[in-house]
Amino acid sequence: MKFENILQEIDGFGPFQITIIFMLCSTRMVLPCHFLLTNFIGVLPPHHCDISTLDNGPFRNLTEQQRLTVSIPVQEDGSPKSCEMFAEPQFQLLANTSNSSDLPTVQCGSGWVYDNSTFTSTMATEWDLVCDRKILTKTSSTIFFLGVMVGAVALGYLSDKYGRKLTLLASFIMTILFGISSGFANSYSLFVVLRFLTGVGLTGISIISIVLSVEWVDVEHRSFIGVVGSLSPTVGGMMLAGLAFLIKDWRALVMTVTAPTAVALLTWWWIPESARWLLTSGKVERAQFYLDQCAKFNKRPKPSSTLILEEQCSQCFSGLWVLFNANMKTVSTMKTGEQNKNYTFLDLIKTPKLRKITLVTGMVWAGVAFTYYGISLNITGFGLNMYLTHFLYAAIEIPAKLTTYCLLNIIGRRWCQVGSLILTGTCIAINIFVPKDLWYVRAAVAVLGKGLSGCSFTTVYLYTTELFPTVLRQNGMGFTSFTCRVGMSLAPLILLLEDLWRPLSQIIFWSMATTCGLLCLLLPETLNVKLPETVDDIEKPRRRGIDPHLPEFAGVFLGSSEKSNEETNSYHI
Repeated sequence: MKFENILQEIDGFGPFQITIIFMLCSTRMVLPCHFLLTNFIGVLPPHHCDISTLDNGPFRNLTEQQRLTVSIPVQEDGSPKSCEMFAEPQFQLLANTSNSSDLPTVQCGSGWVYDNSTFTSTMATEWDLVCDRKILTKTSSTIFFLGVMVGAVALGYLSDKYGRKLTLLASFIMTILFGISSGFANSYSLFVVLRFLTGVGLTGISIISIVLSVEWVDVEHRSFIGVVGSLSPTVGGMMLAGLAFLIKDWRALVMTVTAPTAVALLTWWWIPESARWLLTSGKVERAQFYLDQCAKFNKRPKPSSTLILEEQCSQCFSGLWVLFNANMKTVSTMKTGEQNKNYTFLDLIKTPKLRKITLVTGMVWAGVAFTYYGISLNITGFGLNMYLTHFLYAAIEIPAKLTTYCLLNIIGRRWCQVGSLILTGTCIAINIFVPKDLWYVRAAVAVLGKGLSGCSFTTVYLYTTELFPTVLRQNGMGFTSFTCRVGMSLAPLILLLEDLWRPLSQIIFWSMATTCGLLCLLLPETLNVKLPETVDDIEKPRRRGIDPHLPEFAGVFLGSSEKSNEETNSYHI
């Protein structure tokens, strides 16, 4: 765990780290603008069959309302039905003497007329995604999240293989290129393909930015980084409500929410590579360069540890732990080949304890995302307009996440994860039984549930980065992000089950949140525990009886010192 001591020498939370966090957080603001974009570009306004072909003959002297009365049946609330029209005009209905429920109807044959008072155009109105094609609106969200899922696997692997910074650049370019292009799509098929590719790029911004932030700060400030990193998407979500309110055309809205990524691209030049990753990858000289930069920026002396000598020693002594003293801190090395080994996703399941962490965190991430987006994509039916509901859904996350920051350092990561998921499920369950007439109660419970689901998302990001070792951290984040996107992809489709039985989708969301909350009890606590660097840091057994006076690093690698045992024991499941 030597890197933690190096950070202490050069200041693990100085101006250098704060600058990195600011640049990376600003890039994350675009994430909710895309993840929840379908709430607005896919809106289906009130509509009915187009009856303009009936303007001649007997219809010539009728008002618009009278034409609707004799041509289109009404729903229980008195509004025209969306997908049906009378087989023949029913002029007797003008006298209000006949019952229209038994009259023969047919499907719309000449298209639809939409109420454009709220939106000048949406994806649904441009391509007539209504009636039997209504599912295509939700399907576009699912396809986008599938892209995010593919990106999680591909970019997570590439980030561990080629570095965080280079992969982040590729993510920026993909998001800008395909995000802007999707605003010009001239068909539904082309649009969903471009949205899929945009999702791939956005994943890199999501997982790489948080990992880079965490890998550059010390143990004491990881909770702070996790919460601050999650607040920027919250601000982005609030901005989306305002942008959607001001921009009524869906194409303009798509391009507007993508544009900030171009600004974020300019900051990439000043974002450093992860020295942690460079060190574990055997790129010692580059790691030394960035650490020296950090020390200079933080106005600290260069680190006294000679990383180049440490790397040379690791190459000279095969399979041995090397300890040496030179009137300074005793240093130790990893096993030969540990630094230069190319890790893959298979390494996440090769060893028993890491395999357990991988499988459990994967299921928890799926549950967190499934619940979060199940709530976020359901912004109607609470007695408030969609803009206000979306804004409140985002705004509630600010106090919720600040509370999470305090709790993370008091009750720990595991209990924060357990509690937030179970309480989110409880809120969902309550709204199943609250009558629609009590819309203010339903709205309050829904907003509270959204805040709690935001807490669970904040916690799982930080928790996961602390559970996986540096050599596999981005692979681990890639895998969990993959399962996360599975949950995200399923959430829009589950919401369609409301057409079969309204409580069904909510029962599924409640069950998932509660189950995954209980699964978190199988994970170790990581509060105040140093980040594991290698797989051995997680898998090695706790050994006693070794000379307790050995230096700290010897204790970490050999399992001897009591302090080191306490710090690493939480990883032993």
